Amino acid sequence: MSVRTTTRRRQLGSTLRKLRARSGMTLEEAGRLVGVSKATVSRYETQAGPVKWIVVDALCREYGATDAEREAVVRLAKDAKQQGWWSSFADSIPESMNLLLTLEDEAVREDHFSCVYVPGLLQTRAYSTALQKANEIKLAPAEIERLVDIRMKRQEILTRPSPPQLWAILDGSVLRRVVGSPETMKEQLGRLLEANESPHITLQVLPFSKGAHSAALGSFVILGGSESALDVVYVDFHTGSLFLEKEEELQRYRVAFEYLRAQALDMEASSSLIQRVYEEL
Repeated sequence: MSVRTTTRRRQLGSTLRKLRARSGMTLEEAGRLVGVSKATVSRYETQAGPVKWIVVDALCREYGATDAEREAVVRLAKDAKQQGWWSSFADSIPESMNLLLTLEDEAVREDHFSCVYVPGLLQTRAYSTALQKANEIKLAPAEIERLVDIRMKRQEILTRPSPPQLWAILDGSVLRRVVGSPETMKEQLGRLLEANESPHITLQVLPFSKGAHSAALGSFVILGGSESALDVVYVDFHTGSLFLEKEEELQRYRVAFEYLRAQALDMEASSSLIQRVYEEL
């Protein structure tokens, strides 16, 4: 997946393709009407490269789109080049993180399965700092602080006017692994209890008693757009990360997440287990 293919850009391509199909035009016919090549229209629909909003506007008019549809699509075209808050860090963070932040900023929902650590969106500063300090490659204090600042800034998507729906399933080991110190871990467990009271956050725990499960190979995130066709799976490995968007790959992870939801404790029981671990510390 190209690091320049954002959710916004993919949605633009998908919408243009649907509008053209509804109008019954071929790529060649559409291009001729607005003065561009067949290849250009195809590129706009397949999310390859930049777009000109004035061409998008012309295409919408030729396709017979309503004013509301045209305005929405043109807005997507204009926003496709929009820089996120993390752009100032772009030269010093991995490309995979740049893409993750872009997708996350545009997602309407996120489904997380975490089998090692608390998801970044729900970490406290102290917990996140302890994780960075545990890195096998020793980092300078200033670098640790910078990375933690980025993680804390990411969390602001949960408090914006229209936050994504976050569904997080935590393996039982996540609760039992003391990161930093007992005090740091207690603060983190308290944050999880607080998060599970939020109307746009659902938190479940997969207890040890469930044994082997459908995602025993590792943690993953399904980042969802306004349409299922815009979904992307993010898999984080110790040596790197992957972004998956082929339908067969997406379906595998969607099914895995559904199985995990069914196996995990419900929200109330999950909060009770978190509270019990908190008290044990």
